[in-house]
Amino acid sequence: MKDVLILGAASDIAKAVAHQYAADGYNVVLAARNAARLAETATDIKIRYQVEATTAEFDALDFAGHAAFYDALTPKPDVVVVVFGYLGDQDKAQVDFTETQRIIDTNYTGAVSILNIVANDMERRRAGTIIGVSSVAGDRGRGSNYIYGSAKAALTAYLSGLRNRLAKSNVHVVTVKPGFVRTKMTEGLPLPGPVTAKPEQVAKDVLKADHKKLNQIYSLWMWRYLMMIIRNIPEPIFKKMKL
Repeated sequence: MKDVLILGAASDIAKAVAHQYAADGYNVVLAARNAARLAETATDIKIRYQVEATTAEFDALDFAGHAAFYDALTPKPDVVVVVFGYLGDQDKAQVDFTETQRIIDTNYTGAVSILNIVANDMERRRAGTIIGVSSVAGDRGRGSNYIYGSAKAALTAYLSGLRNRLAKSNVHVVTVKPGFVRTKMTEGLPLPGPVTAKPEQVAKDVLKADHKKLNQIYSLWMWRYLMMIIRNIPEPIFKKMKL
């Protein structure tokens, strides 16, 4: 039986991903800053799918502790899914670098810190899958969320380079780019229904991308074409738009 490690497992998307992998027969390790919050989810998964489900303390911003966290995992995971992120407050970040740094470190630096460790292990084992949840916000900087978007753009570039590096070692790297998703993180935001996904839809796309060994996937699928349009708007026009 295979094992999946889900980092940032307290989020709505992460819990949906955990259920998808458990239904597919994987043992699940749920890791987040407060592991106690994950106990109910772990119990539900064990009973519902008859697989092992354990919890672990993991803080994306505790860079110095990432190596010890990963070393303590037994067995080492076959699949690692990075779901943690922080939308943050763009207006606050423009005047308060503490908020800027939290956005960047949560969405990018923390992911790089742990995935460097994971990548080295999987490269040695010549097996494994890394799945990073980025965002369509990284496809083009927009005035309303460009600090968050820039961190996700950096994550997308990192995952692309990691995929290139690890391909020869039989390790696959998947980039998942959700658009709007109805979660606790976006609660209260005016999200457009037709292009807004439920966490369960994103989770299904994650598992599909893993099974089919896709390199990059948008969720929902139509975001591939929406972002193609947005990326190709000429800059003189784009900079005058309110996005």
